[in-house]
Amino acid sequence: MNLLDFEKPIAELEAKLDDMKHLARDSDKEVQAAIKALEKKILELKKETFENLTGWQRVQVSRHPDRPYTLDYIYEITSDFIELHGDRTVSDDKAMIGGFGSIDGKTFMLIGQQKGRNTKQRQLRNFGMANPEGYRKALRLMKLAEKFNKPIVTFIDTPGAFPGLEAEERGQGEAIARNLKEMFMLKVPVICIVIGEGASGGALGIAIGDRVLMLENTWYSVISPESCSSILWRSWDYKEQAAEVLKLTAKDMLQQKLIDGIVKEPLGGAHTDLKWMAAEVKKVILTYTKELEKLSSEDRIQQRIDKFCAMGVVSE
Repeated sequence: MNLLDFEKPIAELEAKLDDMKHLARDSDKEVQAAIKALEKKILELKKETFENLTGWQRVQVSRHPDRPYTLDYIYEITSDFIELHGDRTVSDDKAMIGGFGSIDGKTFMLIGQQKGRNTKQRQLRNFGMANPEGYRKALRLMKLAEKFNKPIVTFIDTPGAFPGLEAEERGQGEAIARNLKEMFMLKVPVICIVIGEGASGGALGIAIGDRVLMLENTWYSVISPESCSSILWRSWDYKEQAAEVLKLTAKDMLQQKLIDGIVKEPLGGAHTDLKWMAAEVKKVILTYTKELEKLSSEDRIQQRIDKFCAMGVVSE
């Protein structure tokens, strides 16, 4: 089991509970009462812990090694996902995946960053950090969805676009900038969901949508807490302080009107119940798609533009 530091007191109580259950006899009423009391105490401690997580702790949950990734959600909510490959220019970027899939009989274009579970997979997926060809592949698939009038759903989970020299040589900045421009003008509904890390332009490159949502224990910011700390203090030691100042949690983002909603996670995080979490994601996708399809493409585009142009505007 992968435990975060603040989860250890809960895990200790759960281990004690398992021991009590193992040793208890059905006829022993006192032990059964103690077990119920301990179960209640664990539940209360979990609620108190996860309702009051700091910004840095939510960053930790968003990076939990057992947390569901893009393909986990896609395989759970679709019945016949068909992955499409390549940007038709350079190569097929394994950090960015996408393809058509059916959700309750309706076809969607599903796109997102994909991380790996083990060392080999992480190397293959480049830790979820896409190269320019990844963003160009994403745009190609979005244009394909527009051609066939299919709604688009993007799943955002990246520590950032790949910062290597070869990525810059192939036009990383231009690829992301083009995605931003083109996504504003897509004629089909676009729903963007931050399912893990949402760092910098690497996240924004597939996050221009009619509805932008965040899972409860995710973060979305121009820079990671560690990088912010290293720039301001020349050390990673102040990452907790940076996480608070950056206001990068879902609650902060909604308060600042930078996102349209928060998708609640099960107690303990999305990794504790994939099926429940996937069902919630599926529900919001279908709900918002139905809502957006009532609008004309012109109205959707204008509302999309107006929403992003209003961000950061201050009136005195």
